[in-house]
Amino acid sequence: MTTSTPTAGETETTAIEFHPLTVAAVEAQTDDSVAVTFEVPDELRGRFVHRPGQHIVVRKEIGGEDIRRSYSLCSTPGTVRVGIKRIPDGVFSSFATSELKPGDVLEVMAPIGEFIHDADAPGHYVAIAAGSGITPVLSMIWTALERQPGTEFTLVYGNRTSQSIMFLEELEDLKNRFPQRFQVVHVLSREPHQVPLFQGRIDAEKLRTLAATLIDPGAVDGWYLCGPLDMVEAGQVTLAELGVAESDVHYELFFDQRVEPMVEAPSDDTGFATVYVTMDGRTSMVKADPDGPALLDYARSVRSEVPFACKGGMCATCKAKVIEGEVTMAKNYALTEDELAAGYILTCQSHPVSDELFITYDVHGGMGR
Repeated sequence: MTTSTPTAGETETTAIEFHPLTVAAVEAQTDDSVAVTFEVPDELRGRFVHRPGQHIVVRKEIGGEDIRRSYSLCSTPGTVRVGIKRIPDGVFSSFATSELKPGDVLEVMAPIGEFIHDADAPGHYVAIAAGSGITPVLSMIWTALERQPGTEFTLVYGNRTSQSIMFLEELEDLKNRFPQRFQVVHVLSREPHQVPLFQGRIDAEKLRTLAATLIDPGAVDGWYLCGPLDMVEAGQVTLAELGVAESDVHYELFFDQRVEPMVEAPSDDTGFATVYVTMDGRTSMVKADPDGPALLDYARSVRSEVPFACKGGMCATCKAKVIEGEVTMAKNYALTEDELAAGYILTCQSHPVSDELFITYDVHGGMGR
């Protein structure tokens, strides 16, 4: 049984509305990746100004399914452009790299995310990326080099082969425009190189070698890691061993985005928790099995507009705040310690512990990374 009633309380809006945007361009980057640029109407330009490193959520019905995916913006603020790489069995990435064309319309959420770089702060920064992890990093580097003459950026970029490097021409253009302030180190896992440092995967050993030869960790003002979990974790551990402060290391994970269907109402809800979900000033009630699917799935069963993207605990699109009650969270790669202390949770990873639980999406605000 579910009910919906108006509620007072939180007045801040969720800022999760989708807007129809027309595709302006689809540019091939590699055999399995494209850059997609959107047209933004004048009345929405203020909503789509982004900070370097943020991402958008795109939504489209494909094969009768509501498909949502999170993609980092790879452009300077003012342009809405994302890089999309095809993944095995990826519903949206396969569509985008083979069927999407200029003139098509997708639903797009305004930029969100806290994996960001202050482009106005001078300093020496290092970005470590792999594959499509280049997308938010490219926005950071591009914006910082153009905006702040006192900034230097070093990029360590891992790919399989030189043919699989996304945005290669743009990276080369940045090298030519800022030869004294931008350095790129390409590391290729499936292409031989006479220098061992430039061959293989970006792992702990590779990072220690880079620190001993090309990059002085003590002279770096900030580190930005973006890629698969194993690379990011190796980077965090190795940088800590090298004496880099945790506060100077920022990261974002890339992941295989798969979304399960919404749960159905149970025939017997004995032992289930009563969960009250508030969104846009309206509260809905749903019964949730503490040992069953995540809170997000139950919330979606009564409020289809609930925000989500990855369901992997990484993008924070499904962030909500616990007003009353207790939950347990399986994974968290997105929320900061301050956000956790303030009661924020990732609903895609959370399960009720208390018999009653009150959560709200109406204080969504900025996303943690």
